[in-house]
Amino acid sequence: MDQRVKDRLEAHLVSSGLRRTKQRDVIVEAAFATDDHFNADELLEKTRKLDRTISRATIYRTLQLLVDCDLLREVDLGRDQTFYDPNFLDKPQHNHLICQDCDRVVEFEDDHAALLHDCITRRLGFQPLMKSMRIQAKCDEFARTGQCKFKQQREAALAN
Repeated sequence: MDQRVKDRLEAHLVSSGLRRTKQRDVIVEAAFATDDHFNADELLEKTRKLDRTISRATIYRTLQLLVDCDLLREVDLGRDQTFYDPNFLDKPQHNHLICQDCDRVVEFEDDHAALLHDCITRRLGFQPLMKSMRIQAKCDEFARTGQCKFKQQREAALAN
């Protein structure tokens, strides 16, 4: 895990009068073990493989703690549930392309999009604090062949 994550979390815990716990450490380790977006249930499943005693309530409290100290961002991927994105330390202004066919999420950064966001907010009299874009699209591979490697891989992973 990135040392910046540990340092920022430790500083937040100290300033909030909270303590480090073994369960929090396991949750943080699982949350930042991948760059993939995840929901609370997926994180619970990952952490229970490491520590069976972690409860759903502890997951939700720790997720909120990680959002509060800007280590995770809640993102709306259009799936009627909250997902968490662990990639904002390295890429604070990235955007998301979400495939409606295979549920793949592709992160991207684009200087033109950032400039457009900036121009729009300033023209309308705002100072941008955070910018993000979500594009929902259809997978070219799925449209062309009726199949998608990503969808097949995802279904195989869920079956295991």
